[in-house]
Amino acid sequence: MKVPLSWLHEYTRPDMDALALAERLAMTGTEVERVLRHGVAALDGFVVGRVLAAEQHPNADRLRVCRVDVGGEAPVQIVCGAPNVAAGQTVAVAQPGAVMPDGTRLREAKLRGEPSEGMILSERELELSAEHDGIMVLADELMPGQPLAEALTIADDVLELEITPNRPDCLAIYGVAREVHAATGAPLAPPPWTHDPGSMGPLAGVEIAVETDRCARFTARVFEDVTIGPSPAWLKARLMAAGQRPISNVVDITNYVMLLTGHPLHAFDLDRVEGGRLVVRQARAGETIDTLDGTTRELDPDTTIICDAQGPTSIAGVMGGARSEVHPGTTRVLLESATWDGPSIQRTSTRLGLRSEASARFEKGLAPEQALEAQAVATRLLIDLAGARVAPGTSDVAGPAGRWWERPPQPIRLRDLRVDGLLGTPVDRERSAAILTALGFATADADDGLDVVVPHFRRADVTREADLIEEVARIDGVDNLPATLPARRDAVGRLTESQRLRRRASDTLAGAGLHEILGWSWSPPELADRLRLGADDPRRRMIRVENPMSADQGLLRTMLVGSLLDVARRNVTRGIADVAIFEAGAVYPVARGTDPREPPPREPRHLGVLLTGAARPATWREPQPPAADFFAAKGVLELLLETLRVGWRVEAATEPFLHPGRSAAVLVREGAGDDARETRVGWLGELHPAIAADWELDRVAAFELDLDAVIAAAPGAVRYEDYTSFPEVRQDLAVVVPDDIAAGEVVRVVREAGGPLLASAEVFDVYRGEQLGEGTVSLALRLAFRSPERTLTDEDVSARRAKIEAALAQLGGSLRA
Repeated sequence: MKVPLSWLHEYTRPDMDALALAERLAMTGTEVERVLRHGVAALDGFVVGRVLAAEQHPNADRLRVCRVDVGGEAPVQIVCGAPNVAAGQTVAVAQPGAVMPDGTRLREAKLRGEPSEGMILSERELELSAEHDGIMVLADELMPGQPLAEALTIADDVLELEITPNRPDCLAIYGVAREVHAATGAPLAPPPWTHDPGSMGPLAGVEIAVETDRCARFTARVFEDVTIGPSPAWLKARLMAAGQRPISNVVDITNYVMLLTGHPLHAFDLDRVEGGRLVVRQARAGETIDTLDGTTRELDPDTTIICDAQGPTSIAGVMGGARSEVHPGTTRVLLESATWDGPSIQRTSTRLGLRSEASARFEKGLAPEQALEAQAVATRLLIDLAGARVAPGTSDVAGPAGRWWERPPQPIRLRDLRVDGLLGTPVDRERSAAILTALGFATADADDGLDVVVPHFRRADVTREADLIEEVARIDGVDNLPATLPARRDAVGRLTESQRLRRRASDTLAGAGLHEILGWSWSPPELADRLRLGADDPRRRMIRVENPMSADQGLLRTMLVGSLLDVARRNVTRGIADVAIFEAGAVYPVARGTDPREPPPREPRHLGVLLTGAARPATWREPQPPAADFFAAKGVLELLLETLRVGWRVEAATEPFLHPGRSAAVLVREGAGDDARETRVGWLGELHPAIAADWELDRVAAFELDLDAVIAAAPGAVRYEDYTSFPEVRQDLAVVVPDDIAAGEVVRVVREAGGPLLASAEVFDVYRGEQLGEGTVSLALRLAFRSPERTLTDEDVSARRAKIEAALAQLGGSLRA
């Protein structure tokens, strides 16, 4: 909603500039998106002129050389190309040095050899309208040299408001003026509909019938002897500043009244209304209408229409029809102002792809009382600006529900103690009454507070005592409320264990130098194919979004790797070669055998990491560090899981999108002793080169974990033990095993056989060669034995080592001499 300040000041004029007013409105709940400047940047150089002579240019057929009185000692010469310029006209002149609305600064110039000291202006050049066929001719009573700003609004500050759906009353200049009045204390002028030149009673020559409950009220007036023509400059200027394009006086009046009162109207050419009867009903399947934008639209039974004897003539609350539109030859106008069901207007507008200023207001819900308010303002303007004669009477027809708005409203009790209880600070009853009265509410004293009657334009928004308290608080100043905490006896706020571990996981990765990203929860339809997921892969079965913002966001994701790859590609293609990122977020799997359209049974949180480029930052000792690979990602995984104190290992496994020789599954251990079990929680590896290339990346290492499952495997309570003062016994062991046995499996077997005395077992060397034979590999392990109670003897260690050797033999390994 664009609010020109010059228009707003007709009803209230606070003693503050546009920026200060914008800040005050924002603090009272009316968000100002921005403050615009409409028209010229500065008023200097724009004056009224009078054309003394207009002669043919000696060197150009379409130019005229004019002598113009601009209030100086002598007339100036201006070359003008407008076809309608003539001697005796009073015109708008921009002198050299003036800055035009587009930022151009005028200078003296020569046009085809003739000097020109300025410009005679058209309406478009001043942003008063789109008209540019000729210059603008002003009233003769204006004096040459008079500042143009005294005759026309050529510059205006405009507030662009972001109106919430519950406040359609602020989609009106007068509604905003009411808010400004309450927020600043500036006086408020009476409503523009206070004086109504029309009359109520039967309306001859027109019949109205309402056959649907989606029209609460339909009002109509008839105007005779209408003269169609251009609107006056002041009205055009206001419409342009408010974002509306002037068309003709009658159409402009309907738009002007809509912007002023917040209630849309529609003007019919009464001579084009077949049968002199309008019927409001639901459309029938297959009916069509040619709308004012020149489009033929097919209607359905959910669309409310206005029709005459020939068929549909308007889409109710959205747009009129071309068949009955006002045209230059119109002399009789039927002016309609009705109240429509908001949700049905919104559905129609969305279905037809036809959003208008009218539909934007009706879909938020307008009060039936507003229909006659708009009629009153429009009637006065049609008489003044179109020379119309209003016919006696007004057709005022209610829908099937009857005239429910005429029932006496029930007051809402606003208790002083309740105001204090909700706001945490007392507000004087007189102050509450003053605020509510300024906002249009009616108040009366009661024993414990106020009885408040809600005005019709806030009927849908304010329905209970808490709503009234909100109104008092926002105008009195939310920033003035004290900072208090809710009274919660014996309540202590803390993170749950899972929340704490999730934060620790993110902190650990950030501390390791990775950057956290936040990807979309949506996934493009082609992601499963790009990752080469199999036809029966459950991650391919994604939930479809019913109203996606775009085709690329039509599915809910089942993996994080897609958003990680997208972010990596965006950075690498913009010159950032080394990328180390992670994301922790929800995925949305579909349980096997359920309908993909149904909500998922759960939304597990996953954690994904992606590395590409250098594995670590370059230094003077290592100017070219190695590329991030499987082991770099495994190092990050190890840091993460060890920090969470989760027992884990990896085993060889494949994923369709991973390098077949550089991939693994991640398993975590849950429980202890005989109850211990392993659960697969994710994957680790390097991306397949072809898939990495599809994202314009080179070598990529990554892993993704089910973070919920990892946290479930974390120990609930950590038991700290003293580090023993007894020395440990270190031994090295070289074992030859088949090449298809993973090193992790060898370490697992060694640790299980070593028992509690084996403090650690790590692989420190790998060897392959002819001496070992084909298909075998030698792993060198460093073992550390330690007891918290005593110094171990050779016999103690030998016994454990013998069990380790036996376990390795069962695995197919043998000690290397």
